[in-house]
Amino acid sequence: MNLAVVLLLLLLATLGLPLFAVLGAGGLYAVHQAELDPAVLIIELNRLASSPNLTAIPLFTFAGVVLAAGGAPQRLIRLFNAMVGWLPGGLAAVALCACAFFTAFSGASGVTILALGGLLFPMLGSVGYHERFSLGLLTSSGSLGLLFPPSLAVLVYGIVAGVNIDELFLAGVVPGLILLAMLLLYSMSVGYRFDVPRHAFSLAQLRAALRDGIWDLLMPVGVVTGIFGGYVTVSEAAACTAAYALLLESLIHRNLRLSRQLLPLLRDSCMLVGSLLIILGMAMGLTNLLVDAEIPMRLLAWMREHIDSQLQFLLLLNLVLLAVGAMMDIFSAIVVLVPLILPIAREFGVDPVHLGIVLLANLEIGYSTPPVGINLFIASQRFGRPVLDLFLAALPFLAIMLVWLMLITYLPETSLWWR
Repeated sequence: MNLAVVLLLLLLATLGLPLFAVLGAGGLYAVHQAELDPAVLIIELNRLASSPNLTAIPLFTFAGVVLAAGGAPQRLIRLFNAMVGWLPGGLAAVALCACAFFTAFSGASGVTILALGGLLFPMLGSVGYHERFSLGLLTSSGSLGLLFPPSLAVLVYGIVAGVNIDELFLAGVVPGLILLAMLLLYSMSVGYRFDVPRHAFSLAQLRAALRDGIWDLLMPVGVVTGIFGGYVTVSEAAACTAAYALLLESLIHRNLRLSRQLLPLLRDSCMLVGSLLIILGMAMGLTNLLVDAEIPMRLLAWMREHIDSQLQFLLLLNLVLLAVGAMMDIFSAIVVLVPLILPIAREFGVDPVHLGIVLLANLEIGYSTPPVGINLFIASQRFGRPVLDLFLAALPFLAIMLVWLMLITYLPETSLWWR
């Protein structure tokens, strides 16, 4: 593709042209240059549409929208506050646990920051946490649950890479828990150092919070048990989750009136899923052309010449993915990069499941790094702070996440523990 055209498309994307339009224009230009029929771009759309796990994406998205509208964020905060709020740095631990749980189901860190940030930010300030720490915590933890089932990012990687999604869900559990534990320890040390007040443990409050929140906690338990127990497929688990969320919010908690709110909830879900699917379709068409043009083989030939080991490959891969994550939406990055990286990774002996966890971890960090880290812009809008201030506030958390990235990259056992 002509370099001037590539630079023009990148400039248009920077100026705000929708990403699907940029990808589609790039695909059409590449087809024209190669003198091919534009219909080749549609072939990948058919493969995407025929994926057996595709239906899981809108269903899990709908479940997340229903939970957000039905008051799940408030119930989760109350429950985690009763469970861990009495520890040193307890409210920070509450924020981390609630964000991780909610991101896993909402599928988008932006939704987590918008839904939970407005509740947690004043709470953290009221108990004595510095504003800088609170902003950094909420900005970086918006993407904390991306590796936990039933994460949409894991689903998209599995569909694009042709990897068993059950294995990916298993692979993400331990790395996700390691990151959560590292951030919890740091947050608790901050709370202890600054002598942030904490409430006394109350069994009565825990019982009351469990009565309201136990049904929310049972949802991921049901998903994991159903999928890994072999009772349901991923798509069937998604359908059960969506039905469970509707029953939970409309009949048990009675926070939703489906006669009035079902259509708006479906509309919001369709907007989220539609934007994702159109980006996936355009990106897959373009990457199909790149594969046909043997771009992965050229990259592999270059790497064989300059890279001697799996360790060097993984180091270069992390550098590239961190840069991409800072400039590109996670779902688009998955679809654009995976077809290029996967054959090269296999050549260097990297397991596709481990590759998926490393890739998603890099992109998770990219959510909070400039110039286009989506967490920074959404947090800026939510908290009314400049993007640069939020990035500086998130630096301690990003440093911890980089250490975690090195750990899970060079210790594949963290992802492949179940084999």
